[in-house]
Amino acid sequence: MNTGSQAGDSSNGDFNSFASAFEAMDDQLAGLRAGSVVKGTIVELGKDYARVDIGFKLEGIVPIEQFKNAKGEKTHKVGDVIEVYIVHLENDFGQLILSHEKAVQKRVWGEVEKIFEKDGIVKGTIVQKVKGGLQVDIGVPAFLPGSQVDIRPHRNLDRFLGEEHEFKVLKVTRDKGNIVLSRRAVLMHERDELRSETLQVLGEGVVMEGVVKNITDYGVFIDLGGIDGLLHITDISWGRVNHPSDKLSVGEKVPVVVLKYDKEKERVSLGMKQLKQDPWETIDERYANNATVKGKVISLADYGAFVELEEGVEGLVHVSEMSWTKKVRNPSNIMSVGDYVEAVVLGIDREQRRVSLGMKQLMPNPWRELSDRLIPGTRVKGKVRSITEFGIFVGIEDGIDGLVHVSDFSWTKRIKDPEEISKLFSKGDEVEAVVLEVDVDNERLSLGIKQLETDPWDTIAQRYPVGVKIKGKVSSLTDFGVFVEIEDGIEGLIHNSQLGLKRDEDAKDHFKVGDEVEAEVTAVDRAERRISLSIKSIQQREERANLDQFSGDSGGAVTIGDLLREKMSSDD
Repeated sequence: MNTGSQAGDSSNGDFNSFASAFEAMDDQLAGLRAGSVVKGTIVELGKDYARVDIGFKLEGIVPIEQFKNAKGEKTHKVGDVIEVYIVHLENDFGQLILSHEKAVQKRVWGEVEKIFEKDGIVKGTIVQKVKGGLQVDIGVPAFLPGSQVDIRPHRNLDRFLGEEHEFKVLKVTRDKGNIVLSRRAVLMHERDELRSETLQVLGEGVVMEGVVKNITDYGVFIDLGGIDGLLHITDISWGRVNHPSDKLSVGEKVPVVVLKYDKEKERVSLGMKQLKQDPWETIDERYANNATVKGKVISLADYGAFVELEEGVEGLVHVSEMSWTKKVRNPSNIMSVGDYVEAVVLGIDREQRRVSLGMKQLMPNPWRELSDRLIPGTRVKGKVRSITEFGIFVGIEDGIDGLVHVSDFSWTKRIKDPEEISKLFSKGDEVEAVVLEVDVDNERLSLGIKQLETDPWDTIAQRYPVGVKIKGKVSSLTDFGVFVEIEDGIEGLIHNSQLGLKRDEDAKDHFKVGDEVEAEVTAVDRAERRISLSIKSIQQREERANLDQFSGDSGGAVTIGDLLREKMSSDD
């Protein structure tokens, strides 16, 4: 009898607790309605949906695509507070349907209307062509008519795609979802503010005398008599000009020719070299690919040497084209300004006015012979010549080094800190490696150390099948979960959602590095070298076993829809 009485009291207590919780939720739900905008906190970013806590002990779902940019990258993280628009209080599954995109659009519409009323300017990015013009992203889609794109008409509007500009809002009709913009109005306003002095005395092809007014890194401003024209550095001479001050000085009078005269924008482009014949017009007639040429070294840079082949025509010998095997760090170790050198023409770019030269091409190529001897899979030995943050270079032959990338050190151990490389290898150590690739064109030899052994991940799925329980030690804690070392160099991840903790519990309060944990394998990705683990699945299995033992009917879950329907029934 006593036992039965205690059980009855317990049932009454559970019912009262449920009734109190229902009344509290009932009051909160009364303030929610479709179409309202509320703030919420992202609690999970899943594969298809994000879960958002809107602060009423309620969570809704938002399509995950609303938290990605054009490249598919996530723009938000768990914990971010965002605005959400209530679309439906429940769907067929009793879920609260939310939209972050509609909440943003609702706010942007209000801002655009205020800008329109004040005759202001809005910034936006042109995203795509539409019938009659372009679509602009200003937070919400807006229409830019073709006639309002520029001052001058453009037949091809593709050149504006992806560009960000300022626009004037011409029309806003919220009920029709219509916003009309104009870039032309902004440009017209800017043009009206330009100085009004006429440039009618100027014309393309006219030769004039001007005075050097100002010298910059990119060119010289010439005073033509109250009007300034720009003489760009590339239009001073057909030959190389390191800096405009090498050729001109402030106050100097110089003859120039008008190359371009833009009346609308009141801009004048000038030239000096155009007063002489262009040596590049017949460059192909004088120089052919693979031809051997001689020239004078006129300039040295870290990346190569400039060789003058004739007045106004220079060629570049890049450091990579000076030797097949030696790494030329400074061209001055091989040649000096004023030296005459012999080289091979590698290519001529008439439009870019460039001649590529090579010196090593006059010697046999040892890389071709190397590729014949060292086929992929060949084992080689050599000494470590240098250590970098991305790997080690091993000397295989005189002047030829092979790179062992950090990713090819070990199948299982990940090198996260460059200092770890120095702990594994020292300069001068002899190492054995496997040839992965000989790239003759790029003069690269790729080596691997881990390839000397079998990849343990080849059998990982057989050794740790899905559903098996494993024990391991916590190796690290992250914001998204706990990493557990299963065996030397092999880790599995227990995501936060699989830790079996309550929503307000922090993993760092329950786990620390070195703790031994038991988890279940839920997924094995051989290609990505990932093992997914779960403690929650073990707990759920145990809970189901307990429920099955003590009850044959677990009842049904109460949804928000059930609560709303029950509330409406009680109101009736």
